[in-house]
Amino acid sequence: MSAGRDRVERIAATRQRAALVSSLRRLGDAARPAQPSANGVPQPVERCELCETTLPIEHRHMIHLDERRLLCVCDACWALRSDDPELRPAGVRTLWLDELEVPDELWARFEIPIGLAFFLRNGADDSIVALYPSPAGATESEIDAEAWEQLVQLNPVLRRLVPDAEGMVANRMGDARQYTIVPIDECYRLVGMIKASWEGISGGEGPERAVEEFFSELRRKETVA
Repeated sequence: MSAGRDRVERIAATRQRAALVSSLRRLGDAARPAQPSANGVPQPVERCELCETTLPIEHRHMIHLDERRLLCVCDACWALRSDDPELRPAGVRTLWLDELEVPDELWARFEIPIGLAFFLRNGADDSIVALYPSPAGATESEIDAEAWEQLVQLNPVLRRLVPDAEGMVANRMGDARQYTIVPIDECYRLVGMIKASWEGISGGEGPERAVEEFFSELRRKETVA
């Protein structure tokens, strides 16, 4: 009986992670800059997904926990619906972790194929999901749970990562060593920027420029926790 229940729980956790990756890919596409219509026809107006109010380009987001997807919402719905059990507001802080201790041998245990990834805490089962951007969108990377726990022990600030609402972005491309906690919609935006800038088979210089632009913008949004 116990073995059967464990198997069901593993299957459910796998489906939740797959749904999360799928939502990241969809939101990555949505984060790509809108292209002007060639025939002059206006682009569709973006609306609040809870009340249909017209939204400005810069607007708030909420996470639908059951459907594992991000919702574009107006300020009123963000304020009035934040306590709904199936909804959670996206995080609001950008916290730089300039003193984060990440030994190279510990990073290697995550087996992430590139030097850029973000880590999310899944509130449904308190697991950690690691994803890295690619031309296809967000790609999941299985991580060693013990390695993550060791990282947290070295850096207790990571225990404050808000489930579902925030992500810890790690940039170790080239000589870079940048780490920051950001709202989950910023993770989605990074996926979209890299996908939109990818050129040819290898990606070209576009993704590197996109990453530099992303982190430069984050510096301007820095807040104190």
